[in-house]
Amino acid sequence: MAKRKPEEEQPAAASDSRDQMTRTGTHHVCLLAVLGLVVAVCVAPLTAEVSSSGSPHHKHQVLKMDEASLTVYNELDSEVLVSWMSERCYQCLYQQLGVVPAGSSPGQPGSVDFVVGTQHAVTLKINSTQELCRFPFHFGEHGNYSLWVKSDSKVVNCSMVTQADPVNSYIPILVAFLVFAGLALVSAIGKIILRLDAVRALLFRVAGTMETERLINSELGSPGRTGTPVTDNILPPPPSPSKRLRSLDTFRGISLVIMVFVNYGGGRYWFFRHESWNGLTVADLVFPWFVFIMGTSTALSINALLRAGSTRCSLLRKVAWRSMQLFIIGVFIINPNYCQGPLTWDNLRIPGVLQRLACSYLVVASLDLLVARGHLDILTTDAWWSPGLDVLLYWPAWLCVLLLEILWLCLTFLLPVPGCPTGYLGPGGIGDMGLYANCTGGAAGFLDRWLLGESHIYQTPSSRVIYATRMPYDPEGVLGSINSILMAFLGLQGVVSAALTKCSTDRGFIPVNKNLWSLSYVTTLACFAYVLLVLVYYTVDVKRWWSGAPFYYPGMNSILVYVGHEVFEEYFPFRWRMANSQSHAEHLTQNLVATSCWVFISYVLYKKKIFWKI
Repeated sequence: MAKRKPEEEQPAAASDSRDQMTRTGTHHVCLLAVLGLVVAVCVAPLTAEVSSSGSPHHKHQVLKMDEASLTVYNELDSEVLVSWMSERCYQCLYQQLGVVPAGSSPGQPGSVDFVVGTQHAVTLKINSTQELCRFPFHFGEHGNYSLWVKSDSKVVNCSMVTQADPVNSYIPILVAFLVFAGLALVSAIGKIILRLDAVRALLFRVAGTMETERLINSELGSPGRTGTPVTDNILPPPPSPSKRLRSLDTFRGISLVIMVFVNYGGGRYWFFRHESWNGLTVADLVFPWFVFIMGTSTALSINALLRAGSTRCSLLRKVAWRSMQLFIIGVFIINPNYCQGPLTWDNLRIPGVLQRLACSYLVVASLDLLVARGHLDILTTDAWWSPGLDVLLYWPAWLCVLLLEILWLCLTFLLPVPGCPTGYLGPGGIGDMGLYANCTGGAAGFLDRWLLGESHIYQTPSSRVIYATRMPYDPEGVLGSINSILMAFLGLQGVVSAALTKCSTDRGFIPVNKNLWSLSYVTTLACFAYVLLVLVYYTVDVKRWWSGAPFYYPGMNSILVYVGHEVFEEYFPFRWRMANSQSHAEHLTQNLVATSCWVFISYVLYKKKIFWKI
């Protein structure tokens, strides 16, 4: 563990004590907010139980999360085949739900009970000797539905009837949001109260009385010790305030807290999980943001160290050593294959989140060291071309990144992949009408399997959920690392994203895709990250409307929080045996409590001035 002093300025005289107590009070308000969340969010399961009590389940089915009951009644004189396709599945084959027999007699239709998913809307198709009907429908969780297939004057009609209303599975999120909003309101009111002159004077008097008693007790408890004038206890002059931007650590903390929450399960809601293939969810935002802020922090720190007199060779050694540590921690400490038992070379996953960060950091920091200027203050900033200084002065680094991107484009769209079309960007499986079932990820998947071996990459990619893929595929693979380097190097590139995607999910030249770390995904997320960073910088560092708490604390200890949440994921209080493992409310409560625990741990470490640096 390495210790470093927080960025807050230390008081130098008694006249600054009131400001110090105000800051302390603000930290206490934030701490109470975090602790209050752990208790208050436990209301969510109770609320969910009340909301679900009026919706009985189907008598023949025991439903789990994100499931509903569907009974298909067939009044035709021939059996029918019921098929379905998720509307999130692009150009997919229909999947068989089941066969419903013909009615035994008039007025006695054949029927079969099915369990259907509720996360996304689906399209149902009814076939006999030919297609009878097709229609979209979005089932609700724990709802009870009946689908009637009837014949009226030789015309087949299909109608859906809701027998029992579904539960509102989003009530726990609403409760959690209200709890957060309430805590934020209490924190804001607390800050206003602490800024009142009367309150600050009272705190100053109380603190002064306590300090006097401490000094008296200290003297009385040391017999034989001569008295010491109070003037001898004056603190040494404080160090100059740090120029470290709180907004960077706050932004990093926001990304990290969301990452911890979605890694712990995100309440088992689909939008807190990674998108199956093309598109974006909340879970797809945070890792690129982390890469983005890593690049921003690297540029600032390297320039500051060069101005302080550090040599480029010494900094390059530090960069290489830090990258190696990140890679080793990712491979041997938080490898996901530990869930399959002790690691062996046969099942060791080589790529990963920290490994991707290590590679990106090594390349971007090395490029920055080669071209960074130690004294930019000598350059004019009044000329019309001054906003382009970053490009003009760092053109060799931009050229290297451009060459890397050309390499990604050539490998992605020109590399021949056996049994697959050149330039394929699809998920394989049942996507693209099942024509390329074993082509998951195209060139990216092929390169990983060729360079690393199938047993050394991720075995259960998110594309299995909707596209039923069978091939191993690693979202942190080799080819995607090129674009993660670009992510750490980019700023605002929204126009590029719109052109590449045609402002659509699946129909663009290069769709937004987290699994591939596609060019459009990187430029889109860089745009989002830039806008968010500007907002955080303006509110935290410019106007100082917000201290950055509570996100600032995990942002100051990001490596410790990330590694810790992975290593201790299955331990109490981060996880416990649930009373109802099929309850969104209980999963959400558990995941929010676990995330809040890490925020609290980072707060304690911050107050103890303990920071893990590598």
